[in-house]
Amino acid sequence: MDNPRQDIERNDHITENDNEYTDDPQHTLNKGEPNARADAAIAEIVSAKRGLKQRHIQMIALAGTIGTGLFLATGKSLARGGPLGILIAYCIVGMLICCVVLSVAEMSALVPLSGGIIRHAEWFVDPGLAFAQGWNSVYANAILLPAEMVACAVIIDFWTHINHAVWISVLGALLITSNMLLVSFYGELEFIFAMLKIALIVGINIMSLCITCGASPQGEPIGFRFWGDPGPFVQFLGIAGSWGQFLGFWRVLGSAAYAFSNVENISVAAAETQNPRHNIPKAAQRVFWRILIFYIITMFFMGLVVSSDDKGLLSNAGDAGASPFAIAATNVGIRAVPSIINAVVVTSAWSAGNSAMLVGTRTLYGLAQDGHAPKFFTCINRFGVPWLSVTAVGSFMLLGYMTLSSAASVVFDWLQELVSAASLVHWINIEIIYLRFYYGCQKQNISRDELPWKSPFQPYAAWISMFSFGIILLTGGFYIFIDGYWSPQTFVSSYFNIPLIFILYFGYKFWRKTKVVPLEEIPIRGFLRIAHDNPETIPPAAAGWRKLNILWG
Repeated sequence: MDNPRQDIERNDHITENDNEYTDDPQHTLNKGEPNARADAAIAEIVSAKRGLKQRHIQMIALAGTIGTGLFLATGKSLARGGPLGILIAYCIVGMLICCVVLSVAEMSALVPLSGGIIRHAEWFVDPGLAFAQGWNSVYANAILLPAEMVACAVIIDFWTHINHAVWISVLGALLITSNMLLVSFYGELEFIFAMLKIALIVGINIMSLCITCGASPQGEPIGFRFWGDPGPFVQFLGIAGSWGQFLGFWRVLGSAAYAFSNVENISVAAAETQNPRHNIPKAAQRVFWRILIFYIITMFFMGLVVSSDDKGLLSNAGDAGASPFAIAATNVGIRAVPSIINAVVVTSAWSAGNSAMLVGTRTLYGLAQDGHAPKFFTCINRFGVPWLSVTAVGSFMLLGYMTLSSAASVVFDWLQELVSAASLVHWINIEIIYLRFYYGCQKQNISRDELPWKSPFQPYAAWISMFSFGIILLTGGFYIFIDGYWSPQTFVSSYFNIPLIFILYFGYKFWRKTKVVPLEEIPIRGFLRIAHDNPETIPPAAAGWRKLNILWG
């Protein structure tokens, strides 16, 4: 093993007469230099500007996922599944997404490239999958931007009724501006917003506990009253018996994907993260505790303080009036809480858009790096930010103006369904890529102990989550096939991503004649050598009370 470039070249099997990777623009431009892809990857891993510190990357997943999906969308889930139904559903999806995050972290610790899993698909599976997965991710995050900006505008209606176009324009401009600056500025913003979200979650859970125990203006303890009447489950669509209750639970299981979307994106900015082989796995290990504290406990308390048949859960779906915690506060006479929730939810929605912008732009940048998008998307400004990618993804916020002529909450719900389906497809592909990486190690007799970090419970965790998300995706719109409930809009939003990913993948394979990289030729040895030749400075272990910090320490 002479050097990393030769190791990757040995596994890259690119020759001038082999058109397997002729889609690589660097190979096309430098026909006599078939190592261009390897050289580019090494340069990116070794010399990238790393502006995201440990606490930034630790909080990006948290800040990007806690938003309208947790504070607002859970109201409908409670009405559909009941307090026990929503608790079980979020527990299941939370555990499955933990498996995905662990898989991503193991690969990113070895190969910290901008674009994360999209670049891994290029090296470990097939350029066709990298193309399909990459554009699916760009599309999902691009349509999330107008959804979050519209949500912000509608929530602001709580205080003042100004045309939504004003708020979409102002907040959208701020979003683009923040993403044009140093990535460390983005990290600081997300850190601050994450702290606001944590404060709100802690506050509403304490409030819920007080209401449950009787420490409210009404002074009446309610305990598990709503678990008894109307009950722990809901008869979905009026279908009687245990079958109707199961369908309600399953409906929530499918919609929970929106609340967890982007939690796996801790590695998208891996090339811009300090000590990625140390910090990315550390962030992944904390995901379990974040999901337990910020999702599961919150779902439990929500089911205690709000009845699943409360009419407020299914009304005013566009603003915080539909937030179950605002409803709970109003029901017991606490007047200030709705405004507080509104204020933090606005920042949460903007933060979710900010995170989606980072993911979308870095994914587009990674696609351009590998020749799957126009080369000009790799242009960076003086801050090291791919500004043309930011401009392209940010332009999708113009779709938010389409809601001015129709019900904003209806359009917002439709976009949510599209994002949920895209997230499920994304998670399935992540596990496919990881399993190729895992069995590539086995084929090449590489012990996982040689890796910078190995995730636990593999490959069982990857197999279980892949098949589970596949089932949820295929059955996500089951209720529209019940007599009297057919909806073309719901059908499209639930299943559009399935043909899309296949068209992207097989269309690219047919066009570029790409092939699946054989297990024995995946360049794992070369990336191991890069990691060995470029050791990271590991910070000292936490001491004293800092050991208790399971959020960002």
